[in-house]
Amino acid sequence: MKRTFLKFALAAQAVSMLSFAAPVAAAEAYPSKPIRMMLGYPAGSGIDSVARLVAGRMEKTLGQQVYIDNKPGALSNIAAMAVATAEPDGYTILFTPNSAPVANVHLFKKLPFDPVKDFTPISPVATLGFVVLVNPAKTKANSLAELTAMLKKNPGKYSYGTGNATGQVAGALYTHLAGVDALDVPYKGVPPAIIDLIGGRTDFVMADASLAIPQVAGGRVKALAVTSAERIPALPDVPTMTEAGLPDYDLWGWFGIFMPAKAPVEITRLLEKSVKETMADPAVVASLRKIGVTPWLGTSDDLAKAVVTDTVKWGKIIKRAGIQAQ
Repeated sequence: MKRTFLKFALAAQAVSMLSFAAPVAAAEAYPSKPIRMMLGYPAGSGIDSVARLVAGRMEKTLGQQVYIDNKPGALSNIAAMAVATAEPDGYTILFTPNSAPVANVHLFKKLPFDPVKDFTPISPVATLGFVVLVNPAKTKANSLAELTAMLKKNPGKYSYGTGNATGQVAGALYTHLAGVDALDVPYKGVPPAIIDLIGGRTDFVMADASLAIPQVAGGRVKALAVTSAERIPALPDVPTMTEAGLPDYDLWGWFGIFMPAKAPVEITRLLEKSVKETMADPAVVASLRKIGVTPWLGTSDDLAKAVVTDTVKWGKIIKRAGIQAQ
């Protein structure tokens, strides 16, 4: 009888130990398969270039492939929704500009997700400014002041291209503060907007610096101003919007990584650590600065705070620019 009881006790203890060890082993095994990084803009866009650089470096620390899944449309809402409804197991993550969790709250009357409740912040990645570009072969403006004068002389005649939420807000804020009337032509990404600018189908473009810089270097477009409060090191001779005659104009965006809500803490911490190591890598830093992107070494808490504070900030900017929610 005692021997039988002892057998049952040992068996129960073994089962208990196995059941306790199972989740620990599962957590330690992450990641055991490739990780999908969702992106709300097309391949070849500025954010796509940054995401691929970051994903490639994260693979070294995670020991698994991190591949980009481009789902362009609705100013990144499609990609964000795909992540918000995914399993919070660490195998579907969102690489997004501040549009989805911040600006889109004010640009859309109703979002298909809650920017705070439906996501787990992982880490900020970088910040970047935007650049006002013109085609020197078509537009003779050599400064923002000359572009403004041209637009004022012919209200409603000219158009400008945008390829993301920040670009749209940057363009609307410029036309509002400068007191000019120009048509915003939205594209699914900045590259097609620049193609149409070079082809003479639009008159200027609000482009993120990562795509503007190589085009400016190639001489196919001319940069008139940058939207951030400080000049971009890769474009040292291009003035800020404030320096170019628009006081208090300061607009820049950021990139961050999120997971679905209720993600396991051990997985979020592992991903946060991977991003932190990536953004501290000198090779990554050098590559980003070369295209006008500034690494943001922050924490998941920093990103969570940015979503809350920037939602208020961007609400004021969007209202100031006179943009109506669609």
